[in-house]
Amino acid sequence: MSKSIQDYYNELSQSDKTICDLLALSINNVLKNAESKIWHAHPVWFLDGNPIVGYSKQKAGIRLMFWSGSDFGADDLNVRGEKFKDASIFYNSVNEIDENKLKHWLEQSIIIQWDYKNIVKRKGKLERLK
Repeated sequence: MSKSIQDYYNELSQSDKTICDLLALSINNVLKNAESKIWHAHPVWFLDGNPIVGYSKQKAGIRLMFWSGSDFGADDLNVRGEKFKDASIFYNSVNEIDENKLKHWLEQSIIIQWDYKNIVKRKGKLERLK
């Protein structure tokens, strides 16, 4: 784990760390070639410079967000972005995490990607990569 992500973890409560530990372990197991770093103040994983998945502490709990998640066809990813293709779920306990669903979503995040890396160059227009 990078120092910047470790610093992020150090600010979390023990229960939030437990959730984030499980999420990070699952993400790293499926997205083996991903680069992780703190981006917009929270941990995010990238494939070829394109943001794929990340999580953050919010009032509603730990928010797990997939940048292209609205196209996964997953009803559980019910917090949808209005402008882009992101979709999220909140967790308040490690017991709420369905590891099979999480693995499936992570696999989907490799197959279904929108090009956020070049969104500025395209003046806010998203194009599908995969």
